[in-house]
Amino acid sequence: MRIGIDLGGTKIEGIALDEQGRTRARRRIAAPRGDYAETLRAVTTLVAAIEGELGTSASIGVGIPGTISAATGLVKNSNSTWLNGTPLARDLPKLLERRVRFANDANCFALSEATDGAGAGESIVFGVIVGTGTGGGIAVDGRVLVGSNAIAGEWGHNSLPWPRPGELPGSACYCGRSGCIETFLSGPGFARDYAAASGKVATPEEIVAAAGSGDLTATLCLERYEDRFARALASVINVIDPDVIVLGGGLSNIERLYSTIPPRLDAFVFSDMVVTRVVRAVHGDSSGVRGAAWLWPRD
Repeated sequence: MRIGIDLGGTKIEGIALDEQGRTRARRRIAAPRGDYAETLRAVTTLVAAIEGELGTSASIGVGIPGTISAATGLVKNSNSTWLNGTPLARDLPKLLERRVRFANDANCFALSEATDGAGAGESIVFGVIVGTGTGGGIAVDGRVLVGSNAIAGEWGHNSLPWPRPGELPGSACYCGRSGCIETFLSGPGFARDYAAASGKVATPEEIVAAAGSGDLTATLCLERYEDRFARALASVINVIDPDVIVLGGGLSNIERLYSTIPPRLDAFVFSDMVVTRVVRAVHGDSSGVRGAAWLWPRD
């Protein structure tokens, strides 16, 4: 049995999967924001509750926002900032009294979809999460590609490629730079672009609905978003040439992305044709926590 923990900024979710990938238990609790010690307690309590329901112990995989630094062993690059600089990879195994595997939450998403989701059976899967932020992860032959700096797949903190007039220098990003892909493709970035064009505050869902109703400003905003998304994905295809790109997160629910982005790739991918598929995640919001469980692969 495998337990996956998705350590989010607002919630902590746990799931237990059997050998066939079937869900045997699932629980969700609020995240103790800003409190590292309470985060540790919450995770250990959640694992105990799931194992109590199962009646057996299990392997543990944890997906985190950010990653574990290979140099220091401490959490880095987390937008749940109270985790940064903490020895999570040392403390949690000690509390749980067993080995624990950790991975970036976007890597967990990619692994889930590569194992038994939209990328199952494919060699190279690039997983994209577009929501509050813009994350990415790579799975190769069913295993997460971490990289020597533990940042493989972090496309959201590259500059938006092939910039159009008016896109430079771009908005400030929490990473300390400006014009990152995340500042354009995240939900807040999408909403900020619409507000700049219309003078109105709207959620991404409201912008898409307005475009569907014929609102010209919303339509042009959505078309800019699709163009930027395609340019950003093309730069990834040019480097890792994935078989499939799987989209997850709140903005992956924009249905038209799956028909409008692929044709736009041709202008930027260094090939005479582009066969990489762009598809929606099969497991949706469950992909991250399922991928954490699959950090312990099938025998």
